[in-house]
This record gives sequence, structure tokens and C-alpha cells, in this order.
Amino acid sequence: MEKIKFVLDGTEETEFFVLEQTRINGVSYLLVSDSEDDEAECLILKDTSTDEDRDSIYEIIEDDTELLAVSKMFEELLEDTTIEL
Repeated sequence: MEKIKFVLDGTEETEFFVLEQTRINGVSYLLVSDSEDDEAECLILKDTSTDEDRDSIYEIIEDDTELLAVSKMFEELLEDTTIEL
């Protein structure tokens, strides 16, 4: 499982395991966790960077409709996984 480093607020670094990634309507999404445990807390992140940005910029999805749709897509991709919102 790939582990990537994120910089929060330009200073604080944190690492997440990438469980899955997908692209919907030209937008990239990551399903990440801070642990490899089966019952781990997960986040769904949306790439909000532009072509001019040097690095990818990910934000936690806050829109309930978008979150539900993307979580269902990740459940389909992971087959035996249930995402509880």
C-alpha cells in the first residue's frame, strides 16, 4: 500500500496510506487512511489543483451529495469494503 506525505497549512506534515484512487468527470479523488487496520478512519480527498500549480492540492470533500457519490464509487472499486459516512 502506497504511503504519501501531505503538508497541512503549508507547515505541518502528515502521512496517509492511499487505499484507492479514481477519476470522475476529470476530477481525481483519493481514498486515504492514517492506518492499515481494517477498521481505520478514512478520508476522501478531492484534487483541486490547477494546471499552474506545481503540486497537487487535495481537500476533504464537504459536500454531502458529492461525498456519497464518490464513496459509492470507492465501494465498487474495493468490492469487499463498506464506507460508513
